[in-house]
Amino acid sequence: MSLAEITVLDGIQNIFKSGFLDTVFPIITLLGNAGIFWILFSLALVIIKKTRPLGIAMMLALILDVILCNGILKPLVARTRPYELNTAVQLLIKTPSDFSFPSGHTAASFAAASSLLYSKSKLWIPAMILAAVIAFSRLYLYVHFPTDILGGIIVGFICGYLGVLISKKLIAQYEMRHNHVEEV
Repeated sequence: MSLAEITVLDGIQNIFKSGFLDTVFPIITLLGNAGIFWILFSLALVIIKKTRPLGIAMMLALILDVILCNGILKPLVARTRPYELNTAVQLLIKTPSDFSFPSGHTAASFAAASSLLYSKSKLWIPAMILAAVIAFSRLYLYVHFPTDILGGIIVGFICGYLGVLISKKLIAQYEMRHNHVEEV
């Protein structure tokens, strides 16, 4: 819990704090709650046959993210949140109940967005922009340290890459079996 990180968070508050952003960022951060936006987005991609491989890759990336981020890293690192150190800050959202490192909102967002990037989908650009805005919202809302966000980005990119890699192998195996059945 570095003083430099609290200084960065305080700087964000001093530079960006406004009534408008106080209204907007709690809404934006809701998109990342439990990865719900990304889960719904991946389901929509799975439903459409043409985008099904993208949806499968994204779902796998999100599953890997939950395991790595929430199941392993958060309990292992057990980092307190910045508002617990700077109690003068008034939170604009419900107090998070889990640990701070890495940012789960950020990790899920970047897992989903990077799965689109690694799949070479043009959807990666708006997804990455939304992921970055969600990540920034966590700093603005004073619920994560900058290194929590950086950790979430790294975890997200790793999970996105692995999600695509695994989905390609699973789809190839399925197609090989399916084509073999049709030939028989």
